[in-house]
Amino acid sequence: MKTRICRLHAKGDLRIEEIEVGEPGPGEVLIAMGAGGICGSDLHYYLDGGFGPIRVREPIILGHEVAGTVSSLGPDVQGLAVGDRVAINPSRPCQQCRYCREGLQQHCLTMRFFGSALRSPHEQGGFRDLMVVDAFQCVRIGNPEISLGEAACAEPLAVCLHALNRAGAAAGNLAGKSALVTGAGPIGALVVAALRQAGAGPIVVTDLQDGALETASRMGADETINVGTDSDPLDAYGAGKGTFDIVFECSAAGPAIRAAIAAIRPQGTLVEVGVAGDVAVPLNLLVGKEIAFVGTHRFVGEYAEAVRLIDTRRIDVRPIISATLDLEEAAAAFEMAADRTRFTKVQLSFAT
Repeated sequence: MKTRICRLHAKGDLRIEEIEVGEPGPGEVLIAMGAGGICGSDLHYYLDGGFGPIRVREPIILGHEVAGTVSSLGPDVQGLAVGDRVAINPSRPCQQCRYCREGLQQHCLTMRFFGSALRSPHEQGGFRDLMVVDAFQCVRIGNPEISLGEAACAEPLAVCLHALNRAGAAAGNLAGKSALVTGAGPIGALVVAALRQAGAGPIVVTDLQDGALETASRMGADETINVGTDSDPLDAYGAGKGTFDIVFECSAAGPAIRAAIAAIRPQGTLVEVGVAGDVAVPLNLLVGKEIAFVGTHRFVGEYAEAVRLIDTRRIDVRPIISATLDLEEAAAAFEMAADRTRFTKVQLSFAT
């Protein structure tokens, strides 16, 4: 049995190829993929050959935001049936290292994560028509009105829910907290939706693109600010040592981080969601205002929570899905995903 795959051979060299796919073994299921979202890391692999020290050193099947339908079951699989529609958690921690034993599986020393070039050999991803996965990775979608495209948004939403949990650990209950979100890409937009679900507000969002800010409004933002066209856009929020209780910095841009630190109130919490290289930070303000500067990385139990929120439409992810193209058009889809002036989340569809 063969399956189409979307494999990156080198920077800009994306090919649709065929490989054999086997039958599921014990504890495994065969998934007929339905939808897969193009993530920022996929884009970095395609456009730049990697990001930071992580480089594509061998052909890699991309994709980790995926959902599909159970096609067949391996031996000893319980809780799933043929025909079940599922979101697929791309994380496979070892459950044996010290971090896994402490409940910090996102920091697993030997994490296997779909479509990742972190280790060699690379971990192959989910942009393919058929894929054998571990049954424990599958979380059922029960609502027939939820599309597989929506279900594929569970992974980025889980990232955002983990960021909120990191904020809550530092700032307490988020209900009623004023929030600033810098960067209105897919993650920023989903952070907005998660904040609205958590009862935070008012929620202010900044970005350089009007289209992204419009999407953020549809996801629940109370106010949006184009920092590229507005003069001194956050100055008013910096008065009196700052305004916001919490900030989610999703751009990883130095100017955005500095503006966020100026706009946050003393003893506020800044959660850094965006990833970049070395960035200058105004430590004098960070220290003088006693700001809690918190990092966030992937997710653990938040994946199942993300699926539940999507399945019940307590968080409606449809506004972020800008376009869906067939796997055969993957190169065009990646080019579209790179155009932030027009697209938020571009997804691939697969043969069923």
